[in-house]
Amino acid sequence: MKNKRKDKEEYLERLWELKEAGSESLDDFMRAVKDDYDPELLDSLTSDGLVELDEKEKRIKLTAGGADQARKIIRAHRIGERLIFDIFGGDFETAACEFEHTVTAELVDGICTLLGHPGECPHGMPIPKGECCRSKASTAHKQVVPLKDLEIGQTARVAYINTKDDRQMHNLDDLQVRPRSVVKLHQKYPCYVVECEGAHIALDEEIVSSICVWSDNEPNESDKSELLEFGRKHRKRRGLDFLFGRKR
Repeated sequence: MKNKRKDKEEYLERLWELKEAGSESLDDFMRAVKDDYDPELLDSLTSDGLVELDEKEKRIKLTAGGADQARKIIRAHRIGERLIFDIFGGDFETAACEFEHTVTAELVDGICTLLGHPGECPHGMPIPKGECCRSKASTAHKQVVPLKDLEIGQTARVAYINTKDDRQMHNLDDLQVRPRSVVKLHQKYPCYVVECEGAHIALDEEIVSSICVWSDNEPNESDKSELLEFGRKHRKRRGLDFLFGRKR
């Protein structure tokens, strides 16, 4: 049996992506959903007041209500991609597609806060801001910070690398600076010197700013519990245990 709610959310997601691309073309939408195009599903979204469809002009777009729902779906998807790609590794696209349909907004905000309110997904697309992002200046503590914000002599575990430069990513990986590795900041001037896996590495400020670390080395217990509960529900426990450094 088809999951109509999930199918509707997929349509809203595609329409948001078309909106980002500046398109309201019905033909573009049909190409985006390919064989999953269903006129009845589109009629249902129109009846729900989520989509405006002009078949004569072959134009389609989200209503204000549809855009609000689509924004939440896109946010969950891209936060899921950020979590899975940077922390767990592996097929982040497939896993994130499931993630967006199963998590609550509260859990998405919790993960967003845990990751330091990332601005982009691994594809470089913007992550819509949530309430946690808009109020982050008054939050009690930010779990993830740029490596450059550490004090000299402080040690931390890498959470993720925030860069779209593949060469930079590969160079850091060759130096063993990758998610879950432990780094120590030795110097900030005239250049940054970081210790990782016993080697001392000189890095410029731009690169150091792209390396995001757990500010307390690991997430706190309440954040662990929230993520582990998600892991139990979706059989991701092994990956989550790996994130938190547990051995079974």
